[in-house]
Amino acid sequence: MEVTKALAALRPLYGKDNVEVITSDGIRIRGIVRSMKMTQALTTPSVKIERGDGEIIKIPFSSITEIVDHNERQNSE
Repeated sequence: MEVTKALAALRPLYGKDNVEVITSDGIRIRGIVRSMKMTQALTTPSVKIERGDGEIIKIPFSSITEIVDHNERQNSE
């Protein structure tokens, strides 16, 4: 996913629980969006997701294929 598209999709989800990120190699990470780094020199633009068990996973924007907000489904049911 392009960095600007990933950032646009993740920005409104910052701090929200129940967000799932799917990577290009099929890994699914679900949790709370904790941090988004995009402008620091010599670093890869990435997002950090805190899983339910407390582990924080760093995902480069370039490996993100899909972002799913499971909060929308709960609110519409």
